[in-house]
Amino acid sequence: MTSYHEPVEQLSEHARNCTRAINSLKEELEAVDWYNQRVEASKDENLKKILAHNRDEEIEHACMILEWLRRNMAGWDEELHTYLFTEGDITELEEAGAESGPSKPSAHGVDLGIGKLK
Repeated sequence: MTSYHEPVEQLSEHARNCTRAINSLKEELEAVDWYNQRVEASKDENLKKILAHNRDEEIEHACMILEWLRRNMAGWDEELHTYLFTEGDITELEEAGAESGPSKPSAHGVDLGIGKLK
């Protein structure tokens, strides 16, 4: 089964790389979940330490992919800046960000500050 929803020959190399990154991110997050469940379920303390180490390695991998996406796929930079490393109610951050004015340049050009077209 392919992860492409459009004919692959119609997609640019950049689009295919973004698909690779997103699929890898999904796989890393799934691995984090699996290891985390195993840590919680294990009664053997030595095994728990190994599994926790493995889980944390997968978190590292996921973060590296997120950073690649932030640098290479439009939209990620702005959204990550809006929501990560913040305080307060996460659901209220979008409106707080909109009130603060135009954002930083995106991976594919300058944000015109016109807001989201939802």
